[in-house]
Amino acid sequence: MRKLIESTFVTLDGVISDPHVWGRPYWDDEHGAYANKLMFAADTLLLGRATYEAFAEAWPARSGDPYTERINSMPKYVASTTLKEASAWNGTLIEGDVATAVAELKRQPGENLLKFGTGRLDRTLIDNKLVDEFHFWVFPTIAGGGERLLDGLDLTHLNLLGTTRFNSGIVVHTYGLK
Repeated sequence: MRKLIESTFVTLDGVISDPHVWGRPYWDDEHGAYANKLMFAADTLLLGRATYEAFAEAWPARSGDPYTERINSMPKYVASTTLKEASAWNGTLIEGDVATAVAELKRQPGENLLKFGTGRLDRTLIDNKLVDEFHFWVFPTIAGGGERLLDGLDLTHLNLLGTTRFNSGIVVHTYGLK
């Protein structure tokens, strides 16, 4: 069975919004190597509407490196109650029950499913125990305001699976659901 891996950037004060603003000074070779490891262990992306729309606007115009080629060519499954279609950027809108659809994706042969960002979709995924690993990239910065990591979710306990420290100060904590 394929794993569902969630990868999310977060500041010390729990902010996940606008990582392109506060995270950029820390994007170095170690960061790139870890991101590549996650990307090349996956063959499908699972995204919520907001992340899909932001990524579909930014990534297709880029080219020239293996990571970009990989993310642009991968199939994307998009969970949304407001989009009518998601065919741009190799997207497929998940229709019907999201938990059932994601469970079916996990049962299909292939590499990992990779999910970027956290939001409303996480409630469904966590409630249905569909996330195998959370990779929380904690950046050594304070944003001071913005959307918070997993804000509004119910109490959820996690198991620490591992920690990776970068020289830049980023620490990636990898957790699984209990």
